[in-house]
Amino acid sequence: MTVEPNLPLLIRVSGRDRPSLTRDLLQLLGSAGAVLEDMEQLVVRERLTLDVLVRLDGADDGVVRDVLFWGFQHGMKVDFERVASTSSRAGLMRHAVTVLGRPLTPSSLAAVAEAVAATGGNIDRIVRLATEPVTAYDLVVIAGDVEAMRRELGAVAQAERIDVAVQVNGLERRAKRLVVMDVDSTLIVDEVIELLADEAGCEPEVAAITARAMAGELDFEGSLRERVRLLAGLDEAAIDRVRARIRLTPGARTFVRTLKRLGFVVGVVSGGFTPFTDFLRVDLGLDHAHANTLEVRDGRLTGEVLGTVVDRARKAELLAEIATAEGVPLSQTVAVGDGANDLDMLAAAGLGIAFNAKPVVRAQADTTVSVPYLDAILFMLGIRGADVERVTAAENAVAAGRPVGTEVGA
Repeated sequence: MTVEPNLPLLIRVSGRDRPSLTRDLLQLLGSAGAVLEDMEQLVVRERLTLDVLVRLDGADDGVVRDVLFWGFQHGMKVDFERVASTSSRAGLMRHAVTVLGRPLTPSSLAAVAEAVAATGGNIDRIVRLATEPVTAYDLVVIAGDVEAMRRELGAVAQAERIDVAVQVNGLERRAKRLVVMDVDSTLIVDEVIELLADEAGCEPEVAAITARAMAGELDFEGSLRERVRLLAGLDEAAIDRVRARIRLTPGARTFVRTLKRLGFVVGVVSGGFTPFTDFLRVDLGLDHAHANTLEVRDGRLTGEVLGTVVDRARKAELLAEIATAEGVPLSQTVAVGDGANDLDMLAAAGLGIAFNAKPVVRAQADTTVSVPYLDAILFMLGIRGADVERVTAAENAVAAGRPVGTEVGA
């Protein structure tokens, strides 16, 4: 093959991966005087694909022959293609389309790809993020009509029963440094007020009010005060009994531990009560915890809530206050919740995630996670499963000997 001067050459190497292949090829090209313009490498199940774009002006005329011989020696397939040194895509904005499911089938991914193409987009790169507890992929997409793509992908997510998030694939995504969560039915499986009501013998009445409040049918503050009044006279010792009964959502410890290890600030804002959020703050090492204060007099609950109620508007205010205290712009925050009480907070955050949420919340959040694993949210942030595993292995001892706050299924 004759190589014309000044014409960039794309060298594609494929075959079984082994140590030093990339180094040896680059050394060969460097010794021949080739100028490196671009390079990408991917390994899937020990099969390597390596693309190297070089300029050969002034390079040894035998470089193509030498690369072919090197490939023959190592059992690698080598292809050459003359390409332009610059791409019409170079300056285009990329979006990260994160897809996760359990299972995540080829047909579901095909539907995602079809939605991207149908709205004028093109998939630039695909990276697998995880296989456990869910399967997750990041697609780097050059979008055509971004809003149309969001709508189409939303329809695909609903039809295929998967989760899809669309974010600008730039510094803003990688710079998110603060995560604030709801507690009941988000960080924990339970609704604490219903556990307290069970102790007081009025759980059915409280559960019915809670369901309507979380669906957005009732004013939160009014419904909270109504439920708390039903707890009047409950022995203060019931708080300790309920605290021992709460169950973390599967993946909650992994989620918080990974975020903390990566330098995130993590907090909770809850429409529940301080004895439980304070416990979780200590147990999980959270940075911030805000909730409502139950009035206790003579060892019994009075049925009243003290101070400002943490309602829908207050949650958004607390998110902003925490962000200000930590010096984090709201654009670099993530909020996670499941009920109507979380909507303002989800809207205010840079990324609002509806976690196993009520329909009214799913319809308004930036993205949804509908699998019952809190750590699946990590993949929406572009964090790979291998990184999560390393954090878990490094801090495995933390999970030993914990009498309460156990994750469901652990």
